[in-house]
Amino acid sequence: MVSGCGWGSSFETYNGNMILILCDDLIFTSKITTTARAYQLPATAARTPTALLTKLDIATGCVLIDLHNPELKIAELVPMLRGINPSAKLIGFGSHVDVETLKAAREAGLDKVMPRSQFVNLLETELATWATGLTS
Repeated sequence: MVSGCGWGSSFETYNGNMILILCDDLIFTSKITTTARAYQLPATAARTPTALLTKLDIATGCVLIDLHNPELKIAELVPMLRGINPSAKLIGFGSHVDVETLKAAREAGLDKVMPRSQFVNLLETELATWATGLTS
């Protein structure tokens, strides 16, 4: 589990820039946190939706959701996330061939849903915007 990426002990000080990641693939999670570190943004990961909910707070700017997490029930998770932090940007990514999962994520109310390949292509250029809401 990635925790804090070396930024202090309190994530509240980051004023809505925290990146929270739901992904059980440690190598992929590392790619995301390394990119966050390059932007000097705090990031933390959870391997399960239950763990994700315990980490979410008002300092979270965006939640990156691997739609193929084995425990994920996206239609149940989104309202819980919105209940804790209605302003966090919710971004889902998954297999381009799993059209039903991508559709279910859109219908559940994620702000952005994309194939994993598109997510990887946009990660380096868009992560800071997703987390902070600011454009360059």
